[in-house]
Amino acid sequence: MGLVYAEIQLSNPVLQGSMPVNINCLVDSGATYLCITQHVANQLGLKELHQKEAQLADGSSKLLPYVGPIKVEFMNRVCFVGAMVLGDECLLGAIPMEDMDLVIIPKLFKLSVNPESPNVARGKVK
Repeated sequence: MGLVYAEIQLSNPVLQGSMPVNINCLVDSGATYLCITQHVANQLGLKELHQKEAQLADGSSKLLPYVGPIKVEFMNRVCFVGAMVLGDECLLGAIPMEDMDLVIIPKLFKLSVNPESPNVARGKVK
């Protein structure tokens, strides 16, 4: 399967008057968190809450800034998450994807809402 990208909207729900940011991000169901660049964190006025250790693609581990909260919007879905700050490309991981009930359609290289629940995000709470 090739790389999947999607345009998402990010905003800071606690900073009055902040403008949302539209970003084209890599969709990676093998990653856990939302990852944003320092530039995006600055645009949203996000402050470091604490640090988290992350295992990177090359197998190494690194302590990274964790910022938030961030409002994430894609199509008719919304979630609120924190994000790790690193790199030069934003990445949408499994936590926000699960929260918004999104699926990857490999044949089309596309991110979409779950076709089994197209109108409202669905999740398990048991």
